[in-house]
Amino acid sequence: MSDTNQTGAVQKKFETSIVVMVLLITALVSVGGIVEIIPLFYLDETMEHNQHKEILWDRKEGQTLNDWQPGDGVRPYKPLELMGREFYIREGCYLCHSQMIRPFRDEKERYGHYSLASESIYDHPFQWGSKRTGPDLARVGGKYSDEWHVLHLLAPRSVVPESVMPNYPWLQKNHVDPDATTKTMQAMRTLGVPYTDADIASGAVEVEGKTELDALVAYLQVLGTMVKFDDSINYR
Repeated sequence: MSDTNQTGAVQKKFETSIVVMVLLITALVSVGGIVEIIPLFYLDETMEHNQHKEILWDRKEGQTLNDWQPGDGVRPYKPLELMGREFYIREGCYLCHSQMIRPFRDEKERYGHYSLASESIYDHPFQWGSKRTGPDLARVGGKYSDEWHVLHLLAPRSVVPESVMPNYPWLQKNHVDPDATTKTMQAMRTLGVPYTDADIASGAVEVEGKTELDALVAYLQVLGTMVKFDDSINYR
């Protein structure tokens, strides 16, 4: 009983002292900040492309985004893909789908090669997610046809009867805003995505007449197709 009373007295002393509480909170926040900041000094080791240059697309002078081929390496999203990503975020797809395959055998067998940090280098913000009500989408690109994705987005249960995903009929009705595309590409360049002036200038033209559904399908179809993995290499 005396131990309990003593513990309660100490707790009460802490809780009723503003100075002590401020010091404790400061200490906890400092530790949390240090834990998050220190890894930033080791990004050269964290980002796999620093050891494996082939992970990023080696874009030559004069090449456009349309010159890229699947497996050439991670590149900035094309205008239509980029806007599809914006709609993916707007509709909250990340709340039910992750884009982060962990280096476990069961995940590799189901989804494919584990995800690399460098694959998200041009994602602002990244879409790793934290919940899988639906499957991981990190390598969904090319797994299904465009037609399948269209049906799945408009009426999910028409292709996956047990799906709890809502219908998104408005995606087919709404068109991509060319001006918004240009501004989004400019914003991404500000954040470090290497879009050229030519890329941005052509952005509005490339999305002209396209629907939000077209954009979202384009985004889904490129996920996981940028890097050609060599199973003999340990990228971690």
